[in-house]
Amino acid sequence: MLEKYRTRGTTASEIAAGVEAAVSEGRLPPGATLPPVRELAADAGVSPGTAAAAYRLLRERGVIETAGRRGTRVRPRPASTVREEIRIEVPPGVRDLSKGNPDPALLPPLGDALAAAARAHAERPALYGTGDDEELIALAGERMRADGIPAGPVAITSGTLDAVERVLAAHLRPGDAVAVEDPGWAALLDLAATLGLRTVPMRLDDEGPLPAELGRALRAGARAVVITARAQNPTGAAVSSARAHALRELLAAYPEVLLIEDDHGAGFVDLPLHPLAGATRRWVLTRSTAKALGPDLRVAPITGDPVTLDRLRGRQRLAAGWVSHLLQRAVAHLWRTDAVDTAAVAASYARRRDGLVTALAARGIRAHGRSGLNVWVPVPDESTAITRLLSLGWAAAPGARNRLGTPPALRLTVSTLGEHDIDPLADALTTAVHPPAPTGRYG
Repeated sequence: MLEKYRTRGTTASEIAAGVEAAVSEGRLPPGATLPPVRELAADAGVSPGTAAAAYRLLRERGVIETAGRRGTRVRPRPASTVREEIRIEVPPGVRDLSKGNPDPALLPPLGDALAAAARAHAERPALYGTGDDEELIALAGERMRADGIPAGPVAITSGTLDAVERVLAAHLRPGDAVAVEDPGWAALLDLAATLGLRTVPMRLDDEGPLPAELGRALRAGARAVVITARAQNPTGAAVSSARAHALRELLAAYPEVLLIEDDHGAGFVDLPLHPLAGATRRWVLTRSTAKALGPDLRVAPITGDPVTLDRLRGRQRLAAGWVSHLLQRAVAHLWRTDAVDTAAVAASYARRRDGLVTALAARGIRAHGRSGLNVWVPVPDESTAITRLLSLGWAAAPGARNRLGTPPALRLTVSTLGEHDIDPLADALTTAVHPPAPTGRYG
């Protein structure tokens, strides 16, 4: 209840502003229960309709949530503020495996691509109303159809998170439930909280979200589901053919659920895509080029059903308007000229990733890394393991940034590892996770 805060204001906006200020100042902590509408109205001396409108405003701003019998409560702080604090300081001389970046040596040189884009721009300047680059749209569509993704309109966004934010905002409202992988992509968890959405975690294994977990999330009222097709961050999971079949069957029973499929592994993962796209009436599949071509190429082709793509384009026009045509044309050039040897890049990452997982298994440590750039190592305690690992010259990312309810773990990005690094790193992780027992002797 509002024990330390007295409702003030005579309009819905004033009441909502007062409650929001109390939350920001800490007078209403996360989880604090707010009174029912009629009680709030009596406390403020306003009509129940005004009190209900105030609560509606607060829900839309992501300040409060209504959780059935548990009543109305103050939401936790947005994950974007909490998770950003879960970081480590990497001392000089320590190998940093915490960043999640691709190997710069495996990225294509951008000079020729940018020069080609500049020449195209000189011949055909991209002005207001030009639309997305036709060559890139055509190339993206061809690649998607070759992977068995249903034919649909294609749009270009500034990366996966840009696409997901616009689609979620177009379909959902604060307080709606969205099913997410646990552990999952920290940026997505941050985004969901910032949008005021209620996350329903789905546990996963090396083949993707567990069917029982997706079924539970759907029965719990999830209005959207976000699934990573390959190179799942942070575990490296990749949806297998059998798993895709099971997940599609579950989704088909909930045709109004929005399905968002993240295939950012296209271009640097050798496992085939088993798409879920089209299992529901509303769906999108996005393919960021950041890991395969470079994080500064903020380009992600996205396809989906016509209604969802129209909504995405509408929100895009109201904000950024479009993605830089110089970037679009650079990506088109890189694709057209086959600037990346996908098989060689995927094999390089696989050698490092599989090498570390195998070396850890030989030392009695279970780790995960079926595809992509990362290896996920369960540990008894993250803080202790990170501290010990730092003292041995290695830095890993704390799994807390990626977890909702799953056990502690570390995420290690293998991009910068050489073959000679595998055993020393595995030895250091073994010591960090299972330190030698004290001998009980001095000297």
